[in-house]
Amino acid sequence: MWLLYALCAALAFGIRGSLYHWTSTLGLSRNIMLCGVFASGALINGIAAIITGAEWNTASLIGLQMGLFSFAASACMYQGFAVGKASLIAILSALPPVVVVLVAYMIWNEQLHAMQWLAFVVLVCGVLIIRYSNDLSWRNLQGAQWGILTMLFFAGNDLSTKWSTLEGASAFPTLTNMFVMGMTCFALLALLDERKTQQTVFVSSRKRTFGIGLAVGITNSVGMILMIKAFGLGMTGLVSAIVAMNVVVILLYTRFFAKVPFTRLELGGMGLAFVGVLLIHLFK
Repeated sequence: MWLLYALCAALAFGIRGSLYHWTSTLGLSRNIMLCGVFASGALINGIAAIITGAEWNTASLIGLQMGLFSFAASACMYQGFAVGKASLIAILSALPPVVVVLVAYMIWNEQLHAMQWLAFVVLVCGVLIIRYSNDLSWRNLQGAQWGILTMLFFAGNDLSTKWSTLEGASAFPTLTNMFVMGMTCFALLALLDERKTQQTVFVSSRKRTFGIGLAVGITNSVGMILMIKAFGLGMTGLVSAIVAMNVVVILLYTRFFAKVPFTRLELGGMGLAFVGVLLIHLFK
């Protein structure tokens, strides 16, 4: 069942990534929009927690840590794309599953057997090939530090999510805390940006941007709910690797909506990724 949850989470995050790509062409304030994205998650999960009568225990406070990691990863990835090579940042941001599987082994002694390792490697290689670009070279690693931080923070978010399930935290309260923390951080960042640039965003523009963020945030919230369920049932590294397949959905969006043709490498990477999922299903 965890595999289905993880695949559905990858689909939800892929749709979210596609919507991020689309909204980036609208000239919106990124911080205000992401504040709306996290506000949407806080509302959805807060209401769900009240309706289901979920317990707000101490373990649910791990969500605050998840929110900080998610915020930091998004901020670092944005900075990396701004100052470095997009291909390098894309590849590094696809590597959190490698960090996750190693840390999960060291902390929780989660061990993959030989065929699971094979499936994991095939899947991660497929994702990396999809993200690979021919303009990447070892001589030009500008922005690599931001890509590495992005990788570590996304891995931290995955590991924190798994930790919350091990501690018995209720999903909806935990995710509410996560989204409230992320919303607060992006709201503060938006205010700091306005002060720094000395440009005040019109109220009508703020409302429109925030509203778009609320709509986009539905996919992010659904993805997190599914991912936390997957982490509760499956092995940390394998779940993280499956969720990383959201890049395939984004690639399909760019092909059929943005009309960007597939390259041979991308098609090969997609094939490898699907083989990896099949192997995980066979040897889970």
